[in-house]
This record gives sequence, C-alpha cells and structure tokens, in this order.
Amino acid sequence: MSALFNFHSFLTVVLLWICTCTYVKLHFPALLEQRTGFRGFFWKAARIGERMSPWMAVGCLTMGVSIIFF
Repeated sequence: MSALFNFHSFLTVVLLWICTCTYVKLHFPALLEQRTGFRGFFWKAARIGERMSPWMAVGCLTMGVSIIFF
C-alpha cells in the first residue's frame, strides 16, 4: 500500500520530510534561500520544522514508538 492511502505511512513521510528540510536549512542555508518556486516548498517545510520544534520532536518520537511497537 502506498503512503497516499495509508495514513500512518503518510504521516511518517511528512514528518521525515519536514525534519530533513529543517536539517538541510540549518547546515546548508544557501540551498534554501529562495522562498518562491520549487525551492520555496522546501523552505516552507524547514520553517515549519523551526517554528514547531517541540511539537515536531513529539511527533517524531511518537512516530518512532508506533513504528517499533505497532
């Protein structure tokens, strides 16, 4: 089943995508300077990761526990 039809897989993909974009922006800020177009999509995800850092950590922790035990 693909991530589009399985909510658990979709949530995993979205959380990992936001965390990856945030990591890239922190270590290589020149890659995500552009706020419009195709790179703007990644910039927005990185911004979500920066602004919602405690909630993203809780989401990633919950995702990890659910993957391990369920």
